[in-house]
Amino acid sequence: MNHQTEAIHIHRISNGRKEWVPDMLAIEEPLEIQLQYSSDTGKMKKSIAVTMRTPGNDEELAAGFLFTEGIISGHGDIEKINRHSTDQNKILVTLVENIKPRLQQAARNFYTTSSCGVCGKASIEAVQVNIPQRIKKELRVTGTMLYALPNLLREHQEAFEHTGGIHASALFDVAGNLISLREDVGRHNALDKLAGSCLLKNTLPLDQHLLLLSGRASFELIQKAAVAGIQVVAAVGAPSSLAVDMAKEHDITLVGFLKPGRFNVYNGIERIITESGVG
Repeated sequence: MNHQTEAIHIHRISNGRKEWVPDMLAIEEPLEIQLQYSSDTGKMKKSIAVTMRTPGNDEELAAGFLFTEGIISGHGDIEKINRHSTDQNKILVTLVENIKPRLQQAARNFYTTSSCGVCGKASIEAVQVNIPQRIKKELRVTGTMLYALPNLLREHQEAFEHTGGIHASALFDVAGNLISLREDVGRHNALDKLAGSCLLKNTLPLDQHLLLLSGRASFELIQKAAVAGIQVVAAVGAPSSLAVDMAKEHDITLVGFLKPGRFNVYNGIERIITESGVG
């Protein structure tokens, strides 16, 4: 149907009856992210990671990955992004002259699966990213607005609608208007694509926006949100214990099990206005 899905036929068994029916799969392919930068001995070119992703928005994915992993500082570090001339699964990010990437904090064993954004890390220290210290602007969201977000997300999840096997990260303003949405077979890739789109538009930090995750809230997603300056993260699923710790450490309002009419608040309830008031 498109570059995110693939049409196949399958056997479907229902009440003991076998049918040969069409089905749709979410595409999963490797993307090699390469980096070119200045060094004391001249231009260096290095493969940073291979991540399993759903094709599409690859330039955003590469930019967002480099930013949320702490390898680059922001929009001004990137000179250009080019796809390989013969291999669509390789992408090269060239940094501005004399910009030095922080590769020591993103040491990887080179390969990252679609299900885990930190599985390729080479050390415990490499899991942690230096998160910029920012003066936080005041932000409030209403419980009524939060209730409406899951249905809004589902309405715009085109690839999920066809496959049921893809994650989404969506950015909303405080009024509940959808600003941007990205989908991927990897939840961390979906967020990197979203962050990368904002990075390339030079609209970071996202301190007046809310992030909605279509599944659970894991540690690496909250960390990536913190790097992007997001103050409110809501997830349709559950947060992990490390995600809650990360939210507390970086003063992020974290909402889980969000559905129409109810949600849990794991940190930062003072940013949420309910029928009974603030917090």
